[in-house]
Amino acid sequence: MRILLVGAGGVGDAIAKIAARRDFYEQIIVSDYDEARAHRTVDWITEKHGPDVAARFDTAQIDASDPEVVARVAREHGATHVMNAVEPKFVPSIFAGALAAGADYLDMAMSLSEPHATDPYSETGVKLGDDQFAQAGDWETAGRLALVGMGVEPGLSDVFARYAADHLFSEIDELGTRDGANLVVTDDAGNEIFAPSFSIWTTIEECLNPPVIWEKDAGWFTTPPFSEPEVFHFPEGIGPVECVNVEHEEVLLMPRWVDAKRVTFKYGLGEEFINVLRVLHLLGLDSTTPVRVRSANGPVEVAPRDVVAAGLPDPATIGPRMTGKTCAGLWVTGTGTDGQPREVYLYHVSDNEWTMREYESQCVVWQTALNPVIALELLARGTWTGRGVLGPEAFDAEPFLELMRAPEAEGGYGQAWGLEDRLAS
Repeated sequence: MRILLVGAGGVGDAIAKIAARRDFYEQIIVSDYDEARAHRTVDWITEKHGPDVAARFDTAQIDASDPEVVARVAREHGATHVMNAVEPKFVPSIFAGALAAGADYLDMAMSLSEPHATDPYSETGVKLGDDQFAQAGDWETAGRLALVGMGVEPGLSDVFARYAADHLFSEIDELGTRDGANLVVTDDAGNEIFAPSFSIWTTIEECLNPPVIWEKDAGWFTTPPFSEPEVFHFPEGIGPVECVNVEHEEVLLMPRWVDAKRVTFKYGLGEEFINVLRVLHLLGLDSTTPVRVRSANGPVEVAPRDVVAAGLPDPATIGPRMTGKTCAGLWVTGTGTDGQPREVYLYHVSDNEWTMREYESQCVVWQTALNPVIALELLARGTWTGRGVLGPEAFDAEPFLELMRAPEAEGGYGQAWGLEDRLAS
């Protein structure tokens, strides 16, 4: 397996660092528009793991917006797999470039949606991933696999859905992804600051678009942003967090492979974060349409959302100033295999203190990066196989969760995942 890793930002950097401890691949080519970022990642691997491990890594400059460039770089390095670790606006070009190069493809966020109506029970427009699923036939004909939505959410949450359907439930009422954290970021003086732990570009896209819900009798429909607030209790000391509906890939993925009556995604944003997002929307600063502005070198055109992203701390750099934990998981209700009502929460918690100590990577991006590495290893082993455009739910969940949980000394990743049987407790 030869992997072209597109993007050496926070998540791409973490993917390479996690993979450096594994040996299932022949080569990883860390690529970025700014190749210096790729060099920083490989330099870290050299320092921590030595030149023999670093010899399995190379770097390349790439323009992720140009499918021909993606295909050329993939061919030049003999890539068998293209791992997309950049913002979802680049999905179409990387997706096309991987297919043109005859490589398999993985991503952690799917092709973007187009605005939906905000009235409850309105029909959806172009949904997340629609553009990729429309090309499934091309991937099947080519005999290639595009494994989409293989991060943490989507990704691990979808693996949990497959596991719950196969091993825990005879009938599922709701698959509800629930994400919450108690993370705090401070400035040099110790004051708490507004600093999103993930790409603000992606966060705006997810949180200000009308969320989509899926129901067996109604199909996919929309609801207003930040709707249906609920307080969800997260494990391992995080505690109660108010969660709201957010547009997310799980709702578009899970119903394709897992039988459930309802599928939702709710994110613990917090009142301050929601207010900031509402102000950005009110001022038009969430727009991706370039506007003409003055600069020292004369008028330029720039997207307001890119200005917001440039004005905030890079999520890859805030780890040293962050404390707390983040939890990604799936709340499942329905009828257990014994015929009795059941309610479980399957989850994984990432502690920022540990990820910074082990990987110098903040916990949100590290948790996202962990899962595609596990998936790549299962593909390299031949444990997971397929062709076409598939989500994580299309594969057997048990090998993934076993490899994730097994201690590193036994060939695993040493990452325990939890299962709370909430009715029993």
